[in-house]
Amino acid sequence: MDDVSFDVWGVLRWVLVVLVAGFIGQFGRHAAQRLLERRTAGRPAEPDGKLVKKRLKARLKAEKKRAKAEEKRSKGQPG
Repeated sequence: MDDVSFDVWGVLRWVLVVLVAGFIGQFGRHAAQRLLERRTAGRPAEPDGKLVKKRLKARLKAEKKRAKAEEKRSKGQPG
């Protein structure tokens, strides 16, 4: 039993340090989420740049397809 000695105050100090760190971490996370919500609430949502590019590409593809179909129709009619 003599070789198993530990400092009670040292153990309690580390337990308190861990509890305080957890407390700070939890409430810091909560505060950060609240700040982000408040910051984004007043601002209108902006579309993502990739999404805008994708929509533009789809629109151009549809226009090209429509023009090609129109050209095909006009070639088929005698005139």
